[in-house]
Amino acid sequence: MTQINDVSGFMIDLDGTIYKGGQPIDGAKEFISMLKRKNIPFVFLTNNSSSSRSYYVEKLNGMGFNIAAENVLTSTTATLRYIRRTYPNDTVYPMGTEQFVNEVKDSGIVISSDPDIVLLAFDKTITYNKINEAYHHILNGAKLIATHPDDLCPTESGYDVDIGPFIRFFESMTGTKAEVIGKPNSKMIEMAASEMNVDSTKLIMIGDRLYTDMRMAFDSKIRSILVCSGETRPEDLKDSDITVTFTVNSVADIEKMMK
Repeated sequence: MTQINDVSGFMIDLDGTIYKGGQPIDGAKEFISMLKRKNIPFVFLTNNSSSSRSYYVEKLNGMGFNIAAENVLTSTTATLRYIRRTYPNDTVYPMGTEQFVNEVKDSGIVISSDPDIVLLAFDKTITYNKINEAYHHILNGAKLIATHPDDLCPTESGYDVDIGPFIRFFESMTGTKAEVIGKPNSKMIEMAASEMNVDSTKLIMIGDRLYTDMRMAFDSKIRSILVCSGETRPEDLKDSDITVTFTVNSVADIEKMMK
């Protein structure tokens, strides 16, 4: 049995890795309990920007995970931090759910009808008017920033359309290249390491997606664990340029790999 040692902490995906929709994946709660018991730092990384950080804390605790806000880092949190640091005086036009817009307001970033940035999130309330307004803002010179690149969002019954197709739509229609902050951007690793106060080079990423979770780990040269409880199947690796460190059926298999 392959053993995992010398790990500073775990970055753990949520959708398809810890739960699907409203149901925990078998063994997930036991895995998180083991990390707590062994005092191994962990942070959940989710690209889903349709809901707030507090929503994920409540959702996870409602499933019995018993975690705190510092255990969750969303692509929204990461993107807002990036904007405040990189474009501190810029205003935004947010395309997202009410929860997302409220997070933007709470961050202190100014929302404007003549924005410097069109901020694109996973918007389950998207309308033609939102799309058209964002389009004209970008044509008028606004930068395009997106919280994450995912094409699909896992649900209990399958997958829903996520943000990726809209990023490509705006890029194609306006000739603008989006800045995408969530996984696989290495900024997520930097922020996760900061949250846990650990060595980023000894982190391990656990997730179910090749093009976000595994790509981020591969590009950043850190270890990864691909779980086959979500989107990716083992056979998908054959045609991928990404090398993963370990492949398991689910997070339930990880405890026996640890010394």
